[in-house]
Amino acid sequence: MTPRFRLAVLSVATAALVAATTTPAQAGPDDSQQLARSAPAATSSVDAATDRLAREVAGVLADPATRARVARSVTAEPVDLLAARLGARVERAARSANQAVLEAKGLPAVTGSVLRLRLGHQDMAAALAQAEIPLVAAAVSDDALPVAVGYEPAGGRVQLDPARLPDRPVLVVEVDVAKAMTRGLAQVRQELTDHGLVDAGSTVATRSAAADSGYWATKVNEVRLSDDQEPWIKGSAEIFSIVTGFGQDGKGTASIVEMPYLDHDGETYRPNQLLVHFDTYKYDLADVVMYEDDGGTNYRELARSLITALLTVIDYGVYVPLVSAIIDAMPDSWWIDDPDYVDSFYTLSTSSSGRLTGASGNGWLDVAPYWVQPL
Repeated sequence: MTPRFRLAVLSVATAALVAATTTPAQAGPDDSQQLARSAPAATSSVDAATDRLAREVAGVLADPATRARVARSVTAEPVDLLAARLGARVERAARSANQAVLEAKGLPAVTGSVLRLRLGHQDMAAALAQAEIPLVAAAVSDDALPVAVGYEPAGGRVQLDPARLPDRPVLVVEVDVAKAMTRGLAQVRQELTDHGLVDAGSTVATRSAAADSGYWATKVNEVRLSDDQEPWIKGSAEIFSIVTGFGQDGKGTASIVEMPYLDHDGETYRPNQLLVHFDTYKYDLADVVMYEDDGGTNYRELARSLITALLTVIDYGVYVPLVSAIIDAMPDSWWIDDPDYVDSFYTLSTSSSGRLTGASGNGWLDVAPYWVQPL
């Protein structure tokens, strides 16, 4: 996936009163305070680990045979750096970097390898095929970074302009965001479930009842995000959605919807994807918040932040958008670039249809009501 998005968390909130707009909720205050503790700064740790590994990978490319083999591989597809057979030194460095990245992203060791080597841009393939010696650089997670660093096989450093393609090919060490996100979101779902905050509509009993009678959902016919003109060297991004609201019991709930089809910004996609399931929500209203994960997201921190947000809202029977509660609970670092806020969509309902433009003007959804037939 190209690094052109700003990770989408689509947060759907059914009718609630947000603590940020009233007196903070006191339900479970000890849990809320405990969960608010900061996790490690993912972005800096991930960037540092991938930068160290980039230097090591550059060193082995001094050997023409190794360089030719790597060039053929990365031109075809990204290469798993823990399986690349680049020598004992790089293997040790890759294992160490992978462990550091897993820890920074709050992922368990069973996740396996999440580091890979890719071609910086498809336009570099021709030069690489002509045996031009490439630089090796680490993907960056900061849009505003003025200079990136590429490493020569001989050990030299070359400054790279993140906004302009260099004259020579560059191989980029990056996080495999798709793999990390799949494992990370599974972990977030589990933590939400453990705290009793899983979407009420996802439980076996309520799904069974809904299956007998049918229910309304919101279907995404089309979606488009604006062209962000992000740096060519930036790490790959993945889109996912967090749907939040209130169940029939009045408790805050959350579920996660992945959007893997969003490969490029500036393009219109027609997924026909069900985003919001209203089968057991107490109210027929919803909000949407969009983010992007481009490599540095700490999923343990994400889970804690979401749980904190859900613990600080109270259902008073009057609809107030939950967007602020979700946004306010996110760590300050996420407003730098990890992950990036994209846009907000307020007050969806079971009857919402047509094009919905985000509050920040960074994208739009075209939605329609969808009746899920009883089984």
